[in-house]
Amino acid sequence: VKDAGAQIKVCLFRPTMSRLKFALEDGMEVLIHGRVTVYEPRGEYQLVGDAVEPFGAGALQKAFEQLKAKLSAEGLFEPSRKKNLPLLPRRIGVVTSPTGAAVRDILKVLHRRFAEREILIFPTSVQGDRAAGEIVAALQLVEKWNEQQPARSVEVLIVGRGGGSLEDLWPFNEEAVARAMARCSLPIISAVGHEVDFTIADFVADVRAPTPSAAAELVLPKKEELVFQVQTLERRMVAVFRKQLDQWKLHVGHLSRRLISPQQRLGLLRAEFRKVSLRLLAAMDGRNRLLRSRLAAATGRLDALSPLRVLGRGYSLTTRAGGEVIRAASELKQGDLISTRFPDGVVRSEVLPSSEVAG
Repeated sequence: VKDAGAQIKVCLFRPTMSRLKFALEDGMEVLIHGRVTVYEPRGEYQLVGDAVEPFGAGALQKAFEQLKAKLSAEGLFEPSRKKNLPLLPRRIGVVTSPTGAAVRDILKVLHRRFAEREILIFPTSVQGDRAAGEIVAALQLVEKWNEQQPARSVEVLIVGRGGGSLEDLWPFNEEAVARAMARCSLPIISAVGHEVDFTIADFVADVRAPTPSAAAELVLPKKEELVFQVQTLERRMVAVFRKQLDQWKLHVGHLSRRLISPQQRLGLLRAEFRKVSLRLLAAMDGRNRLLRSRLAAATGRLDALSPLRVLGRGYSLTTRAGGEVIRAASELKQGDLISTRFPDGVVRSEVLPSSEVAG
């Protein structure tokens, strides 16, 4: 170490270094307590230190700032890694001293807000040199519990203690505790000290509560408030369903007035069929009468032109054997076979020579 006018070598042995709460840095102003000795091989004075603390700010505060900066740079405080708290956890774990005021406050609030929930206490010391290791072990015990008791698994953790000095709260500023909290698979509420106290655990935890009682209020809603909310939602849902049901009834009634039963529909179809059938029968009857009239007229005209009508007036019709009509005697020659039709029958004859006819 040196100042503006002098310098001296300092020796810090491993036991002393292990007790330091901060890391020594070049250029740091420090207060060193120790004894002056002589390094005989070189004949140099040196200071063998047994305690070191930063000058101006305390050693613990310096260590707090250094660890906070380190873990922040690693991303342990990032909001993206924070886990959401369950809405209504069935089982709550508490990592704290089993004899402290904090656990009594937590249990009192939890029982008052929702007495049916199960609370598991994972005991640990929260002050002193052994506290940090015990807190880490308690967090590991919670994970082991969930592995071995899946039917009674813990869903959320409260980790903390009541108020105290910076030294009292220091286990929650230890790097081992911070990393154990970051590794924990459960959402953690940090509840260390009073509202003005901040620890590294507060920054690593998923949620920070200003006091242990506040942590209990965060983890469970009041049962009365929850019941009131449920009842309010139920009333709203019933009102909405009733309104919707009324609208459906109105719509169905409108549709039912527009629809007819199958029997009514069949009756209408039958009536329509009868109506159409009568129209078709009337049309067919009229068509038949018209056709009969036309047939009678055509028959009359055909009968007027019929050769049989002529024969009935005393005339006859002579044809050759092949059916050719003979209109004059000059068309005949001897030997022709002819047929003469009278009204009452047909006479077949042969044309003879004129001399024979005359004789």
